[in-house]
Amino acid sequence: MFVETRAVPPFQKNGYVVACEKTREAVVIDPGDEVDMLLDVIDSQSLAVQGSLLTHAHVDHVTGVARAKQQLQVPVYLHRDDQLLYDAAQQQAAFFGLKCDVLPAIDRHYTIPETVPFGEYEVEVHHTPGHCPGGVCLAIGRKASTKEDLFVGDTLFAGSIGRTDLPGGDYATLIRSIKEVLFGFGDAARVYSGHGPQTTIGQERRNNPFLRSG
Repeated sequence: MFVETRAVPPFQKNGYVVACEKTREAVVIDPGDEVDMLLDVIDSQSLAVQGSLLTHAHVDHVTGVARAKQQLQVPVYLHRDDQLLYDAAQQQAAFFGLKCDVLPAIDRHYTIPETVPFGEYEVEVHHTPGHCPGGVCLAIGRKASTKEDLFVGDTLFAGSIGRTDLPGGDYATLIRSIKEVLFGFGDAARVYSGHGPQTTIGQERRNNPFLRSG
């Protein structure tokens, strides 16, 4: 599987392109301010993007959605519980003294469980609220196989967890999502977060100070 990550100031939010190395079909995950860099990857690798998949709708994760939609003409996916956040993206941007383009309509709300295919791979969508109501984990792997690449948005980070002090956030719900959903994957599962470096489920299960038992 082909995975490329890009991030730019001010949020240093990770945007991803994930592609099938054989068919060149791909998905874009959380296009934000780094969207033009993601589009350059898509163009240079001659990828056929099947959709823009959002892990949630905080402004740093959606500022590039309009540009991606204009360029790629593919459906945009979001959990319906984050529709209010998505609709308020321009107000969110103004809170940080920034601007956000008018966002295109969401084409599809995830149904849970749901799979989104691309090439020889598929995305399994898992609801992981807590950081916000409509947060999801996008678990990616080959069709009919165990999924070991987890794109978790701002639910879990290397050595930390997502903030819960924004509207719709809830600490107990976040911890439950991590322990009941994310920790249901094997220790070897790779975790691609919305900010910061890659980690693994095993690393966070053993060492994350917010999640260690006892």
